Amino acid sequence: MLSEVISAAYVALWISSCASSSAEGPYMTRALQLMSETPLIDGHNDLPWQLRKQFNNELNKVNLNTLETTQTNIPKIKEGRLGAQFWSAYVPCETQFKDAVRQTLEQIDVVHRMCQKYPETFMFATSSQGGSLSGQQSGHPAHHVPAGVRYLTLTHSCNTPWADNWLVDTGSEPSQHNGLSPFGNQLIMEMNRLGMLIDLAHVTEAVMNQVLDMSKAPVIFSHSSAYSICPHKRNVPDDVLIRVRDKKGIVMVNFYNDYVTCSKTANISNVADHFDHIKKVAGPGAVGFGGDYDGVSRLPEGLEDVSKVPRVVAELLRRGWTNEEIKAALGNNLLRVLSQAEKVRDDLKGKSPDDVPIPFDEVKSSCRTSYGYRNAGAVHSLGTLALALTLALQALVTGIVS
Repeated sequence: MLSEVISAAYVALWISSCASSSAEGPYMTRALQLMSETPLIDGHNDLPWQLRKQFNNELNKVNLNTLETTQTNIPKIKEGRLGAQFWSAYVPCETQFKDAVRQTLEQIDVVHRMCQKYPETFMFATSSQGGSLSGQQSGHPAHHVPAGVRYLTLTHSCNTPWADNWLVDTGSEPSQHNGLSPFGNQLIMEMNRLGMLIDLAHVTEAVMNQVLDMSKAPVIFSHSSAYSICPHKRNVPDDVLIRVRDKKGIVMVNFYNDYVTCSKTANISNVADHFDHIKKVAGPGAVGFGGDYDGVSRLPEGLEDVSKVPRVVAELLRRGWTNEEIKAALGNNLLRVLSQAEKVRDDLKGKSPDDVPIPFDEVKSSCRTSYGYRNAGAVHSLGTLALALTLALQALVTGIVS
């Protein structure tokens, strides 16, 4: 069910930050200077889902230069100095075992079409050297990873046949696998072989720790915050933060009020508290930005859309963050993680693909046939997964906004 793992696919685009913005004091002046030197790479934005919800992906009916019904548009992107973006190709959990793969492909396609329609703003790249990245969030399409996906979020807010989701830790849903299923273990190893980043946003603590035990490459949390500041199960506890540090991974801070203050209201200072805490526990190399714009309904006062992100940078500078720490959080940390994942891929170059597919009994439904399974229900090879992941990595989409 790579369709579940992928129900939110991210395609990151480098975005040029040449727009002017009035300085709001010395910290803002310094923030804008640093953001011009080290482009901001944000881990999660759901604009593609808004294009589906509001326009059914009919881009001819949309002008991203003037669109005002979203938290993201081209002027806001430029004012916010956004340098690269993981665009989410999210589809809901209701699509699992149904049409998650089709819908995910359509969401990735709409990102491609965004780039074609606005070539002066969005441009694709192909590696960590090139700039932007693509990823897939919720996991239900995971057995068919679409082209252009650079990272996979193992679940969204529903269990998949390979991993439990965060709601299990709240007690509101039962565990299906006590973390990862056997196929989930195979998935992690195959992602390492392909150089695909493993995103642990939305999973249980058990999954977090199991992946950290297994993965040879650094992991990411594309849009999560610090549990010690706001004890919400979508956030990352301190013991896991330490393990992320040891694995040389990254936690990209989410701006959703419910994950920032565990309440309906928040402000910029509250968001900065999460950056401070992750830096304190895991070090400046483990923190990044994962705003979750256009995927959430409540945002901190002063951070209502992507144009406001430099205010967070200014607040961190006011709190004593050094230039190098700011640059690390803006993008250098994520570029390091990508490079290290690519090194693991290169080290595993001689390893054969794991071509054993998920057991049919774990995915069978009225919408799925059993062709290829000699004895439906038996464990066979991961071939479909390996092929899909390979195709995805061969067509890495990283977007540059110029």
